[in-house]
Amino acid sequence: MSIKGEQGDDGVKSPAPIATPPSSRSLPGDLSPEALLDRIIRVDHAGEYGAKRIYEGQLAVLGKKPEGHVIRHMLEQELVHLQAFEKLMVERRARPSVLFPIWHVAGFALGAATALMGPKAAMACTVAVEEVIDEHYRQQTVELGAMEPAIREKIETFRAEEVQHRDTGLAHGAEQAPAYPVLSSAIKAGSRLAIWLAERI
Repeated sequence: MSIKGEQGDDGVKSPAPIATPPSSRSLPGDLSPEALLDRIIRVDHAGEYGAKRIYEGQLAVLGKKPEGHVIRHMLEQELVHLQAFEKLMVERRARPSVLFPIWHVAGFALGAATALMGPKAAMACTVAVEEVIDEHYRQQTVELGAMEPAIREKIETFRAEEVQHRDTGLAHGAEQAPAYPVLSSAIKAGSRLAIWLAERI
């Protein structure tokens, strides 16, 4: 729609104001909604698969110990999360992480290694990983905003269950693990790196 100038008292029309486009909230380098959703599905699929492998590694060592049933319950919930993202990956044609073989090996190795250090170290691993996942899922709900409410609700549901896993780990003596602050920091750093890589590769 054109904007006509207004006629002044002297009979001369003033120039029409220049229409400016609405300001965009996107910044250079921001992802499109489609690319953001693709990244979210990819990284969450990789993360849930990694969590599955961590618990499988822990069960390989502690499966017959008293902690085995606790770890098995958390694994069952992670399998539900993984299946949900596998379904979303097909529905939305999201690209999986090309580093999938690494998550397969590294996840199991981390779970088995911490379990070999003892049940409390295994629980410390759970607490560290789930604290990172909690902050990661929180950030994703902010990034999604009002987009994809069904997916955002699913992520929020999964986040609540990951927080339960963290609390379970704490209740089972995670903080009593040998060198807990060092172990926790190292696992958190590795988890954040894995998230960064899975988002991009």
